[in-house]
Amino acid sequence: MNSKYDNIIAIDPDVEKSGVAFLEVKTRKLELSALSFPLLMDYLQFAKKTASESGQTFAVIVEAGYLNKPNFHLPPNSTPRMAAQIGCRVGRNQETAAKIIESCRHWNIEVKEAKPLPKCWAGKDRKITHDELAAFTGIMGRTNQDQRDAALLAWIYADLPIRIPPKK
Repeated sequence: MNSKYDNIIAIDPDVEKSGVAFLEVKTRKLELSALSFPLLMDYLQFAKKTASESGQTFAVIVEAGYLNKPNFHLPPNSTPRMAAQIGCRVGRNQETAAKIIESCRHWNIEVKEAKPLPKCWAGKDRKITHDELAAFTGIMGRTNQDQRDAALLAWIYADLPIRIPPKK
Protein backbone atom coordinates (compact mmCIF):
# COMPACT_ATOMS: atom_id res chain seq x y z
CA MET A 1 0.00 0.00 0.00
CA ASN A 2 1.57 3.29 -1.13
CA SER A 3 -1.29 5.72 -0.67
CA LYS A 4 -0.29 9.11 0.66
CA TYR A 5 -3.89 9.73 1.75
CA ASP A 6 -5.80 8.47 4.75
CA ASN A 7 -9.03 8.43 2.74
CA ILE A 8 -9.95 8.42 -0.92
CA ILE A 9 -13.26 9.47 -2.40
CA ALA A 10 -13.67 8.18 -5.95
CA ILE A 11 -16.51 9.33 -8.17
CA ASP A 12 -17.97 7.85 -11.34
CA PRO A 13 -19.96 10.88 -12.53
CA ASP A 14 -23.46 10.57 -13.91
CA VAL A 15 -26.14 13.14 -14.65
CA GLU A 16 -28.77 11.50 -12.45
CA LYS A 17 -26.75 9.93 -9.61
CA SER A 18 -22.99 9.56 -9.47
CA GLY A 19 -21.37 6.46 -8.03
CA VAL A 20 -19.34 7.44 -4.96
CA ALA A 21 -16.83 5.30 -3.09
CA PHE A 22 -15.32 6.33 0.24
CA LEU A 23 -12.23 4.27 1.05
CA GLU A 24 -10.45 4.38 4.38
CA VAL A 25 -7.11 3.20 3.04
CA LYS A 26 -5.49 1.82 6.21
CA THR A 27 -8.44 -0.35 7.22
CA ARG A 28 -9.73 -0.92 3.65
CA LYS A 29 -13.18 0.09 4.84
CA LEU A 30 -15.23 0.83 1.74
CA GLU A 31 -18.59 2.61 1.64
CA LEU A 32 -20.56 3.02 -1.58
CA SER A 33 -23.38 5.35 -2.44
CA ALA A 34 -25.17 6.91 -5.38
CA LEU A 35 -25.69 10.65 -4.98
CA SER A 36 -27.42 13.33 -6.99
CA PHE A 37 -25.26 16.34 -7.87
CA PRO A 38 -26.51 18.60 -5.02
CA LEU A 39 -26.10 15.82 -2.43
CA LEU A 40 -22.63 15.04 -3.80
CA MET A 41 -21.63 18.69 -3.37
CA ASP A 42 -22.87 18.59 0.25
CA TYR A 43 -21.01 15.31 0.81
CA LEU A 44 -17.70 16.72 -0.48
CA GLN A 45 -17.98 19.77 1.78
CA PHE A 46 -18.79 17.50 4.73
CA ALA A 47 -15.79 15.30 3.91
CA LYS A 48 -13.50 18.33 3.80
CA LYS A 49 -14.79 19.58 7.17
CA THR A 50 -14.49 16.13 8.76
CA ALA A 51 -10.96 15.61 7.43
CA SER A 52 -9.91 19.04 8.65
CA GLU A 53 -11.29 18.41 12.15
CA SER A 54 -9.71 14.94 12.41
CA GLY A 55 -6.37 15.85 10.83
CA GLN A 56 -6.75 13.22 8.13
CA THR A 57 -5.83 13.64 4.48
CA PHE A 58 -8.03 12.79 1.55
CA ALA A 59 -8.23 13.20 -2.17
CA VAL A 60 -11.11 13.07 -4.61
CA ILE A 61 -10.57 11.02 -7.75
CA VAL A 62 -13.03 11.72 -10.57
CA GLU A 63 -13.35 9.48 -13.61
CA ALA A 64 -12.85 11.82 -16.55
CA GLY A 65 -13.98 10.13 -19.75
CA TYR A 66 -12.80 13.08 -21.79
CA LEU A 67 -9.19 12.00 -21.13
CA ASN A 68 -9.73 9.00 -23.41
CA LYS A 69 -9.12 9.22 -27.12
CA PRO A 70 -12.44 9.45 -28.94
CA ASN A 71 -13.65 6.07 -30.15
CA PHE A 72 -16.92 6.74 -31.87
CA HIS A 73 -18.79 3.52 -32.56
CA LEU A 74 -22.45 2.72 -32.79
CA PRO A 75 -24.37 -0.51 -32.63
CA PRO A 76 -25.36 -2.04 -35.96
CA ASN A 77 -28.56 -0.61 -37.48
CA SER A 78 -28.31 2.60 -35.46
CA THR A 79 -29.82 5.82 -36.67
CA PRO A 80 -28.56 9.42 -36.61
CA ARG A 81 -31.05 10.07 -33.82
CA MET A 82 -29.52 7.26 -31.73
CA ALA A 83 -26.05 8.71 -32.35
CA ALA A 84 -27.24 12.12 -31.18
CA GLN A 85 -28.77 10.63 -28.02
CA ILE A 86 -25.56 8.77 -27.18
CA GLY A 87 -23.50 11.90 -27.79
CA CYS A 88 -25.82 13.95 -25.59
CA ARG A 89 -25.59 11.44 -22.70
CA VAL A 90 -21.80 11.25 -22.95
CA GLY A 91 -21.50 15.03 -23.06
CA ARG A 92 -23.77 15.51 -20.05
CA ASN A 93 -21.80 12.98 -17.99
CA GLN A 94 -18.51 14.62 -18.98
CA GLU A 95 -19.86 18.03 -17.98
CA THR A 96 -20.89 16.56 -14.62
CA ALA A 97 -17.30 15.39 -14.13
CA ALA A 98 -15.99 18.83 -15.07
CA LYS A 99 -18.34 20.55 -12.59
CA ILE A 100 -17.34 18.18 -9.77
CA ILE A 101 -13.67 18.92 -10.45
CA GLU A 102 -14.33 22.66 -10.70
CA SER A 103 -16.21 22.63 -7.38
CA CYS A 104 -13.45 20.70 -5.61
CA ARG A 105 -10.83 23.15 -6.84
CA HIS A 106 -13.02 26.06 -5.73
CA TRP A 107 -13.23 24.57 -2.22
CA ASN A 108 -9.48 23.71 -2.15
CA ILE A 109 -10.17 19.98 -2.08
CA GLU A 110 -7.39 17.96 -3.64
CA VAL A 111 -8.87 16.46 -6.79
CA LYS A 112 -7.44 14.34 -9.56
CA GLU A 113 -8.84 13.48 -12.96
CA ALA A 114 -8.54 9.79 -13.81
CA LYS A 115 -8.83 8.09 -17.16
CA PRO A 116 -11.55 5.44 -17.17
CA LEU A 117 -10.11 2.08 -16.20
CA PRO A 118 -9.73 -0.70 -18.76
CA LYS A 119 -12.75 -2.92 -19.11
CA CYS A 120 -11.42 -6.42 -18.53
CA TRP A 121 -14.02 -7.96 -16.25
CA ALA A 122 -16.69 -10.64 -16.60
CA GLY A 123 -19.74 -8.34 -16.61
CA LYS A 124 -21.76 -6.84 -19.44
CA ASP A 125 -19.54 -4.72 -21.71
CA ARG A 126 -16.57 -6.17 -19.74
CA LYS A 127 -17.43 -4.12 -16.64
CA ILE A 128 -16.77 -5.32 -13.11
CA THR A 129 -19.48 -7.41 -11.47
CA HIS A 130 -20.57 -7.28 -7.86
CA ASP A 131 -19.07 -10.73 -7.21
CA GLU A 132 -15.71 -9.71 -8.71
CA LEU A 133 -15.60 -6.55 -6.58
CA ALA A 134 -16.65 -8.42 -3.45
CA ALA A 135 -13.87 -10.99 -4.01
CA PHE A 136 -11.14 -8.49 -3.15
CA THR A 137 -12.95 -5.73 -1.21
CA GLY A 138 -15.35 -7.77 0.90
CA ILE A 139 -18.16 -5.35 0.01
CA MET A 140 -21.60 -6.66 0.87
CA GLY A 141 -25.11 -5.65 -0.13
CA ARG A 142 -26.35 -4.49 -3.50
CA THR A 143 -24.28 -2.25 -5.74
CA ASN A 144 -24.92 -0.61 -9.07
CA GLN A 145 -22.42 -0.26 -11.90
CA ASP A 146 -21.49 3.36 -11.10
CA GLN A 147 -20.78 2.42 -7.46
CA ARG A 148 -18.65 -0.55 -8.53
CA ASP A 149 -16.69 1.59 -10.98
CA ALA A 150 -16.07 4.20 -8.26
CA ALA A 151 -14.99 1.48 -5.80
CA LEU A 152 -12.56 0.02 -8.30
CA LEU A 153 -11.13 3.48 -9.02
CA ALA A 154 -10.59 4.14 -5.29
CA TRP A 155 -9.05 0.72 -4.71
CA ILE A 156 -6.62 1.06 -7.60
CA TYR A 157 -5.72 4.65 -6.71
CA ALA A 158 -4.90 3.50 -3.15
CA ASP A 159 -2.61 0.88 -4.70
CA LEU A 160 -4.38 -1.94 -2.88
CA PRO A 161 -4.08 -5.50 -4.22
CA ILE A 162 -6.71 -6.95 -6.51
CA ARG A 163 -7.06 -10.70 -6.29
CA ILE A 164 -9.35 -12.23 -8.86
CA PRO A 165 -10.53 -15.73 -7.99
CA PRO A 166 -10.09 -18.28 -10.77
CA LYS A 167 -13.13 -18.94 -12.92
CA LYS A 168 -14.95 -22.15 -12.12
